[in-house]
Amino acid sequence: MNRELREFRRLERVCLEQAALSTMDLARSGLLKVADDCRMAAEAIEAQPPRGALAGAVHALKHALSATRIPSRH
Repeated sequence: MNRELREFRRLERVCLEQAALSTMDLARSGLLKVADDCRMAAEAIEAQPPRGALAGAVHALKHALSATRIPSRH
């Protein structure tokens, strides 16, 4: 699980760095959103008791994505 945690933190950092360099508002906001999702996934991993690494990473990502999903407009 530490590998997945490090990867989410690394992706968060890369997205934040790229957002800071972006000159387009849409790209910047997208990168910040992905960074936020990675942060939430990392926090979810940190909050979980130890278990299978892949299952923990998948669960954390599902949790992060479901918490931030915008309802569709019909």
